[in-house]
Amino acid sequence: MLASGKGSNLAALADACRSGALNASIEIVLSDVEGSGALRIAAERGLAARFIPPGGFSAKLDEEAERAYVAALNDAGVDFVVLTGFMRILKGDFLRAFERRVINIHPSLLPSFPGLAAWRQALEHGVKVTGCTIHLVDQGIDTGRILAQKAVEVREDDTPASLHERIQEAERQLYPLTLARIAEGLLAID
Repeated sequence: MLASGKGSNLAALADACRSGALNASIEIVLSDVEGSGALRIAAERGLAARFIPPGGFSAKLDEEAERAYVAALNDAGVDFVVLTGFMRILKGDFLRAFERRVINIHPSLLPSFPGLAAWRQALEHGVKVTGCTIHLVDQGIDTGRILAQKAVEVREDDTPASLHERIQEAERQLYPLTLARIAEGLLAID
């Protein structure tokens, strides 16, 4: 798992693994934010976890950091790399190292509202339905193959915070279910 933030999706996935709802294991949690909530959640659940500095760029890993992430994931023997709020763009060598094995969740019904603050984009555009999307990561920004989606109604009285909260609730339901389908061979990646 790669995470930058508070770790709510990480917690949902770890709990699904522990309960048996998701027949998988979390081999390592890596974060680009020292002291992130995700690292705290990993420690509370006894998961291997560490901070790896992202380097000098604000939106992506620098080359040295990318090599460190790839090495840590390979050393942990991961089959898939699951992004749970990892706020760095992954490109080039990283994606080649884990081709068609990097999975992300995005807070909109892609292809609508890619990029940052998708819930705010949805409100600004006046849509009546938004949601979340689980997709493979490719060289574009939120352009990879869509694996699953869950709709969330946009209410008249929604604020960015209230809509984002409901989208995150949908994410915590959809992510474990989708990864379970992959683990059981019910959803093919190739």
